[in-house]
Amino acid sequence: MNTQKSSIVFGTEDLLMSLCNSVTKVLNLATQSQIHYSGMVQRITKTCLKPDIGCFVLFDGGFSGLVVVNFSGQAAMELYETYMLNMGMSKSDLASSYTSDEVANVMGELMNQVLGDFTSKVRRELQTQITQNQPKMLVLSKQVVLSVDANLDQPEFRRVTFYTDRNNIFYLELAIDRTEFIKLFDFESKEVTDTDALMAQAHESLAAAPVATPANDHDELLRSLDM
Repeated sequence: MNTQKSSIVFGTEDLLMSLCNSVTKVLNLATQSQIHYSGMVQRITKTCLKPDIGCFVLFDGGFSGLVVVNFSGQAAMELYETYMLNMGMSKSDLASSYTSDEVANVMGELMNQVLGDFTSKVRRELQTQITQNQPKMLVLSKQVVLSVDANLDQPEFRRVTFYTDRNNIFYLELAIDRTEFIKLFDFESKEVTDTDALMAQAHESLAAAPVATPANDHDELLRSLDM
């Protein structure tokens, strides 16, 4: 075996950075603004949905995990408004509060695009397959702990801070099986970037998506997780 070729290892932090880059890529394109994330990552002991509005996505396949994104009301409204204005909507037609069903619907679709970009990169760069559930956007008045330890053999937890163009903050949390991908031989990993196609897909998905109903009921959340 060629040890030089098999020495390239892709671990938890690499997966996290790939996911963070999907967040900035999709949101920057959708809002035509600059979203960036901190150069420091936190090791945490659990994942939580926190006020004001957030979503979770479960994924499974080549590896398993959970992604949680928690937005402040200001961050959610900034992203929602800039995205909708970028689509040609007028300011007077926009929802006025992050608790609106429309905001939950739009933010859920944006997160769906983020995870879609991430799963495509996993398939292309790691040559494995993961599937995801539809992001569930929830308006929350209190913290909800998502316990997924039973589904993960050796869970690792991370949190990254994101900043919007207006310096509003949101957080991404990742719970994932401890795993490493070791490159055995060289292969071509070509990224196809078609921004027009990506935006067209986002617009079509948003138009076809059913209106998401925000919820803050803990039992309903657990039922949606099949727990």
